[in-house]
Amino acid sequence: MKLDRALGLLREVPDFPQPGVVFRDFTPVLTDPDALRAVVDALQDKIDDSTQVIAAIESRGFLLGAALGYGWRYGVVPLRKPGKLPVVADSVSYALEYGEASLELPSGAIQPGQRVVVVDDVLATGGTAEAACTLVERAGGIVTGVSVVLEIAALGGRSRLAGHEVNALLAV
Repeated sequence: MKLDRALGLLREVPDFPQPGVVFRDFTPVLTDPDALRAVVDALQDKIDDSTQVIAAIESRGFLLGAALGYGWRYGVVPLRKPGKLPVVADSVSYALEYGEASLELPSGAIQPGQRVVVVDDVLATGGTAEAACTLVERAGGIVTGVSVVLEIAALGGRSRLAGHEVNALLAV
């Protein structure tokens, strides 16, 4: 399957999770094995060759990160919402386009000097990706890039990631 057909499966869900927000649903891509393969392969093509670890953002980033880790032999570190990890090394709070959130890094998951790419499904305001980069860097990791399936360019998230290479398969 071609990447453009796979990305065409993304759907918009208006007024979710609250009125005025348009949620970009990745589920149709996940349920189509050829679409999922096309997206994961395209993400891999954008990842720096020196990368050792995927920092996967909860929750859809986990799915993409696991596929990348398995297919190309990267370690995968889950960046979780509060209260989901038994041992937390660090936490960062950030603003969303519709509220506030936090991400936590598991203790001992990223070693100083490890080269890490941050992976998620959508880049919107950039708060989540910025928090992920902060966690990686405070643990001593080196962020080799931020890779997403979809960038909502009008929300300006890329500007919050200055100094990091950002790769989006599709920008709207």
